[in-house]
Amino acid sequence: MSVEQIFEKLEKNFNADAAQGMDLVFQFDIEDDKTYNLEIKDGSCKLNEGAHEDPSVTLIMNSETLEGIVSGETDGMQAFMAGQLRAEGDMMLATKLGELFDMG
Repeated sequence: MSVEQIFEKLEKNFNADAAQGMDLVFQFDIEDDKTYNLEIKDGSCKLNEGAHEDPSVTLIMNSETLEGIVSGETDGMQAFMAGQLRAEGDMMLATKLGELFDMG
């Protein structure tokens, strides 16, 4: 699965109910691919290619780690502890990804 397909899957598995009242930007710097961002605003999710000017949190990883987390094979916290995933900005927001997107 390409990185773009992974993000399209995430966007399709978005849980709008969990995002009511939120206004966040998750940016993903994929080290061996491109940068993408997901804008979450009041129950909607918009996927954009490229960097956002003011992301709430930036997650930095390679495409293999991304695919593992989205497929549910890799636990995001374990990837973080193992150094496969780095976060900049509000790191607690990264924990909300599991609520906002149906992983696996």
